[in-house]
Amino acid sequence: MSLSTEQLAEIEEQRGQTAPTRRAVSEGLEERLFTAHPVLDHGFVRVIDYMGDDAAICQAARVSYGKGTKSVQNDEGLIRYLMRHWHSTPFEMCEIKLHVKLPVFVARQWIRHRTANVNEYSARYSILDREFYIPAPEHVAAQSEINNQGRGDALQGEEAARVLDMLKSDSMRCYDNYEAMISQDGQQGLARELARMNLPANVYTQWYWKVDLHNLFHFLRLRADAHAQYEIRVYAETMCNIVADWVPFAYKAFEDYRLGAASLSAQMVNCVQRMLRGEEVSQENSGLSAREWREFETIVRGN
Repeated sequence: MSLSTEQLAEIEEQRGQTAPTRRAVSEGLEERLFTAHPVLDHGFVRVIDYMGDDAAICQAARVSYGKGTKSVQNDEGLIRYLMRHWHSTPFEMCEIKLHVKLPVFVARQWIRHRTANVNEYSARYSILDREFYIPAPEHVAAQSEINNQGRGDALQGEEAARVLDMLKSDSMRCYDNYEAMISQDGQQGLARELARMNLPANVYTQWYWKVDLHNLFHFLRLRADAHAQYEIRVYAETMCNIVADWVPFAYKAFEDYRLGAASLSAQMVNCVQRMLRGEEVSQENSGLSAREWREFETIVRGN
């Protein structure tokens, strides 16, 4: 992770400031405020601000029940009920603002989640740093033979070394040309907004990303999944640790009912019921396609 001396000084200054408040405070997240948590080779995630905690979720839920109703129910039990029954608005009462440094190709995946407020570093006004994501050798992998959008086994030996060398040399050459185009040494220099088109997709960008807890959980359910691309999954896993400290009851319910859960179709439920009755169920008599059957077996048999 690369942080400039100025950024480190700013973080220390921010973490050194305290102020009295009457708003809800999450002690776990207070400890993380402003700290940069490293991700990949030059990236990070850090918490800039937040609103709400587990109690805020319960407060929002109980206001819709009417005075006195459900007021004695414990917070953890209520949160688990809300998560289990797919309630959303109580979780929207909590928000978090993150400062994220990430490769451009990861940002393009991330921005598909259109339920957040985003402000990105502008290469029209500023010059991007000479920082590129270069994967570790174990993550330089071949195309998967069974998944068109995934990777297979890691490349080995000379082939892996050749790919890594191309990634490094192409990144540096593109940045050299970027600098040469915008240079005003003996020339006018190309506008930054045009010169940036020459930079590769593994160059790092930064943004502020503000999202409510409901939509953050949706992001994490998809991107912290084992099938998600590694480069975005490690960001999601870092964010999972942050959220677990912020709203521990809500995150535990999310782990149990989303991350660690499985969704079954009506046909799959029927298969489970038949199995429990002692019937022999196979793909041929299940009503499921071959692919659905493979997914079903993975869920119920773990194979």
